[in-house]
Amino acid sequence: MAKKVRDSKLNGLGVKVYNNNVEKALRKFKRIVKDSELMLQLRNKSFYKKPSELKRERINLARSRQRYKDKKENNSY
Repeated sequence: MAKKVRDSKLNGLGVKVYNNNVEKALRKFKRIVKDSELMLQLRNKSFYKKPSELKRERINLARSRQRYKDKKENNSY
C-alpha cells in the first residue's frame, strides 16, 4: 500500500510570521479575515433564517439604498 503524501500547503487562511513580529502578522491576518468576509458568513449562518426574513432584509436594504441615493441627488445641485 502506498502512503498518501500530505501537501504542505495549508487549507484556509493563514499568515507567516517573520522575525518574531507577531503584531504585524496579526494585523495582516485580521485584514485577510475582514477581506474574505469569513466572520460575516459565520454570523449569518449561526442560526436559520426563514426565506421570508431574507426577502424582507433584501427589500429593506434596497429601500435604504434608494433613500440614500435620492437624498444624495436632491442635495447636490
